[in-house]
Amino acid sequence: MNVEQSLETRGETFFLNLRFMLIVTVFVGNMIEPLIGRMDAMHSLYMWIFSFHMPLFVLVTGYFGKKNLTAPAGRKVLLQIGLQYLIFQSLYSALDVSYFRVNHIHHSFFAPYLLLWFLAGHAFWRLLMLAIRRWSVPAQLIFAFAAGIGVGYLQLDGVWFAISRTFVFFPFFVIGYHLKFETVLRMYRKFAKSAAAALSVTLLLVLGTLAVSLQPGWLYGSMTFMQLGQPEWYDGLYRAAVYGLQIVSSLAFLGLVPFGMSRMTDWGRRTLYVFLLHGFIVRLAAASGLYSHIHSIAAASILVVSALAMTILLAQPSVKRLLHPLVEPSVDWMILLQRAALRRSL
Repeated sequence: MNVEQSLETRGETFFLNLRFMLIVTVFVGNMIEPLIGRMDAMHSLYMWIFSFHMPLFVLVTGYFGKKNLTAPAGRKVLLQIGLQYLIFQSLYSALDVSYFRVNHIHHSFFAPYLLLWFLAGHAFWRLLMLAIRRWSVPAQLIFAFAAGIGVGYLQLDGVWFAISRTFVFFPFFVIGYHLKFETVLRMYRKFAKSAAAALSVTLLLVLGTLAVSLQPGWLYGSMTFMQLGQPEWYDGLYRAAVYGLQIVSSLAFLGLVPFGMSRMTDWGRRTLYVFLLHGFIVRLAAASGLYSHIHSIAAASILVVSALAMTILLAQPSVKRLLHPLVEPSVDWMILLQRAALRRSL
């Protein structure tokens, strides 16, 4: 194995480890959300998680997306994202209406259901990247950050088409797309990696205090400035400051990610299953009345550990074998239909 192949393999290992750690934080963050209004410790943990987990998840998506952005592979990925979106948007909405009976949810294919915004965003990030890939990297980044700030000024509900989150998190997709593992290695030498890890733990302790003046909505990225109650011309500066916080918190969290291969690396290959399926568990927990029995940090800690255990469970190969047709549906038939339609039109 030559040096270039070795770096590629090590880079894949690192980012798979990161991807698994991030899906753990996604699951934990969603499970503890009903507790953040009455437990300071859960509030601090929640704000810490939201300060980095979506930016880094988008970055990882961009990093792995560079391999199949264009040509037939890129079109196939877009078709699969679209089919996944239709399947899970239908499933989650149907269960909400028939069983979970959750209020204040837009049940429309044009308003991605909660966590499914990421599928809609992923498709749009790919299309945006295709549109600007011939630009210089600085120009791409300037456009991405300007669009992320500018979308906040729109006078609309940011949930439609996931337009707000798509543009707010697009800069991290661009960064991930261009990120090289050699850069990570240079940045996180032994001392720097330890310092970054220590900073991440410090942020966990500090964000709980700062969160009093920071609305979670700024970290969600799903709301325009009007929805955040900040319809002023200078609100773009707030978003720029939030970008600064997210970048610092993300860089700090990377210090906690191991470089070596382990079981975590293998679990990281199946995070899509955790992502698309864990929402059913979160909804079931809320509908069951579970949270009415959680009144102590000990009980909340058990909930966090349970989320970790269920993340590992959903990342098992057996889950993939069983649910592969649902989570990763074949789009070969769609490609054949496209080709047949093209032949008929010639």
